[in-house]
Amino acid sequence: MTSYPQRVAENVLPLSVSGELSEALKEWYFTERTEDHEVATESCELCDQEQLRYHFEIENKNTRKRLWVGSSCILRFNVAVYENGLVLDKKSAERKLNKHIAKMRLDACINSLNALAKKEQNPILDSALSYYQKNKCLTPKFAFVVFWRLDSQKFDYHPSFFKISLKRDSHKRDLANMPTDRVHLIWKALSPNQRKMAIKLGHTEPST
Repeated sequence: MTSYPQRVAENVLPLSVSGELSEALKEWYFTERTEDHEVATESCELCDQEQLRYHFEIENKNTRKRLWVGSSCILRFNVAVYENGLVLDKKSAERKLNKHIAKMRLDACINSLNALAKKEQNPILDSALSYYQKNKCLTPKFAFVVFWRLDSQKFDYHPSFFKISLKRDSHKRDLANMPTDRVHLIWKALSPNQRKMAIKLGHTEPST
């Protein structure tokens, strides 16, 4: 069986100038191009890891060859990530890559809302879409309606990608007054602190 470092070397060395792996990896940088495949079916062209949803493109500055890889490989192998012409340190690079992932998840949520609103022609869904585009989050009431209708229409979506706002007192009251089965429907979209708040408001944690 091929070892992990050997797989990486076999994938990157033929596309690089240097014949030594650590030096060859210094020739590569993140191009800022990303791809959301919507389902986790892709592979990393650097390490061959499977079941990736998100691809990040890297390019060799000498050969101009390109690879689609996972964000973890960019960090693991110190592939250069630039900001304003400067190479970021590892922590800053991770923050930047996470921002790209957050943007792809936001786009995925908006795309799901868009498709649902067009299919159902429901003014509540139109309002939810407008609210999400403006605020990058949903109210508890909007979240319930959106998830209910996405489930009913058998949309493939990830509840955890959506964010729910509980900053306003009115949103907290809505959550408190919401039947617990409805809170369970939006549970995966709640942050850990929001889940604790829901429990304090009298709701229970879902059993599964």
